[in-house]
Amino acid sequence: MLNFKEIISVSLILFSIIDILGSVPIIIDLRKKSGHIQSAKATIVAGVIMVVFLFLGSKILGLFGIDVGSFAITGALIMFFIGMEMTLGIQLFKPDTDESNSSSIVPLAFPLIAGPGTMTALISLRAEFELWNILVGIILNLLFIYIVLKSSGWLEKKIGQAGFNILRKVFGIILLAIAIKLFKNALVMW
Repeated sequence: MLNFKEIISVSLILFSIIDILGSVPIIIDLRKKSGHIQSAKATIVAGVIMVVFLFLGSKILGLFGIDVGSFAITGALIMFFIGMEMTLGIQLFKPDTDESNSSSIVPLAFPLIAGPGTMTALISLRAEFELWNILVGIILNLLFIYIVLKSSGWLEKKIGQAGFNILRKVFGIILLAIAIKLFKNALVMW
């Protein structure tokens, strides 16, 4: 049932899309504006959003008459564009930031962690991987997200902006390759 290779693949895909390390500058800025980040609250809310969409995403698509193959192709394209953003240092998707809400939920848990790219990826992953492997991948990412949120001040001092830029580009290239693979597999499924 559990497949280590699938768990690693799912974890890397979600890690690349969520890009929590690339979001550390945003997290640090939110922490400075609000005084602190509620790491546990943000992680739990993001996890609930991801799991609910993993289980109900295809039913939601069914309401609109969209098949999983078509959505998987769409997800692969979105992941491709996110990978392009990461690799080329451009911004195609602009997050909505409403400062009047709790910064632990909006924009941190949603849409920064569990945003449209993550939701699209979950539906695409559901078409490609076993459910249990996806759930383990989500949990591993949530643990990593929690650690990053808790240690964002320390990370700011140790890695620096240049280090974050390198990590972002490396995971961008990995995400581009994964997006192309998912696109090819979705075309076969379609």
